[in-house]
Amino acid sequence: MHVIVLGAGLAGVTSAWYLRQAGHAVTVIDRQPAAGLETSYANGGQISTSHPEPWANPGAPLQVLRWLGREDAPLLFRPRLDWSQWAWGARFLLECLPGRTRRNTAAIARLAVFSRDCLRALQKDTDIEYDRLQKGILHLFFSPREFSQAGQRAALLHEFGIRAAVLDARACLGVEPALADCRAGLAGGLFAPDDETGDALLFTQKLAELCRQAGVTFRYGTRIASLAPGESGIGGVRIFDAAGSSEQLRGDAYLVALGSHGTALARTLGERLPIHPVKGYSVTLPLAAGAAAPLVSITDESRRIVCSRLGNRLRIAGTAELAGFDTAIAPARCMAILRRAQQLFPHLEPAGDAEYWAGLRPATPGNVPVIGRSRAGNLYYNTGHGTLGWTLACGSGRAIADIIGGKPPQIEFPFCDL
Repeated sequence: MHVIVLGAGLAGVTSAWYLRQAGHAVTVIDRQPAAGLETSYANGGQISTSHPEPWANPGAPLQVLRWLGREDAPLLFRPRLDWSQWAWGARFLLECLPGRTRRNTAAIARLAVFSRDCLRALQKDTDIEYDRLQKGILHLFFSPREFSQAGQRAALLHEFGIRAAVLDARACLGVEPALADCRAGLAGGLFAPDDETGDALLFTQKLAELCRQAGVTFRYGTRIASLAPGESGIGGVRIFDAAGSSEQLRGDAYLVALGSHGTALARTLGERLPIHPVKGYSVTLPLAAGAAAPLVSITDESRRIVCSRLGNRLRIAGTAELAGFDTAIAPARCMAILRRAQQLFPHLEPAGDAEYWAGLRPATPGNVPVIGRSRAGNLYYNTGHGTLGWTLACGSGRAIADIIGGKPPQIEFPFCDL
């Protein structure tokens, strides 16, 4: 069949890859001039199967209250006259209930492990290069109270087949020597040796090129205006090219992989996706030769900040901000990220100016993405991955390709059938 994929980020391109591998004709549409230029552009770089627990957990409401009014808070809620923001916030609180958190954690963990395995198979089959490092992720704790929960977290991860070891502060330095001059009081860590890092933008663009070579058609610089109803579902997608010319493309199936922007398109069909944009920030530092920068990826659990080595660059990313579709960069947020990195690694020695970036993560209240078929019959979704878009990309793409092709997905997951 002919599948039209709306969106050329990680979700759209991985979906296109697996759809084409399954023998389908595929057309990908995106408003940008190339793949991966929005949310996939400068994320934290982690493929983190070891972090399936969602932001919405029993401890989150009290923590959010403590962070209120702090411009440098890891989670910042900017109230707006926006009903969808408040509705999403209410559902977030509901997902903090212990039973819901356990259910969501299990679903995310299963998809994350499947996705990691899909990524490794894809890399082996194609030799795709994207500044990949297989050195694990080290989760750091900076208070005895936080560290006391590390053993429970490790046990939970083991239930899902994810290796993790609890380390004291000295052992953390053995895993990543660049922490030797850390100016923060390190209590201990949790090391996940099977996790990986890589440049999501580089991966997306190189995979898009492999897709093109395999016969996938890409329509860049193309705005998606609307979906046209047909006799049994969607009959076509109306688009405008860079010159403003209108056209209607017809396919057998349509896949929405537009991140946060997919909610507006779904609303025109009477479907409400439980997705809200959550702004995240990153700082990318070019590194001098021999810089005392980490090779093992770091997650600062107290500040919700991650550091990943991407070739001769260090990517520092984190924070979550509910501010609608505003992508403006708040200097205070970026400087807070950079200051924390300098506390962890005081001898970084950047080789040039830092690159600041902000993007909109498409987040569901419980962090479980929306993957599956809509009520329109031949319309499908692959969106809502929140902070784990890179981690879940290949597994989500493989699963939605199976669903569109009429095959049962290979994992247990709450796939939608709206």
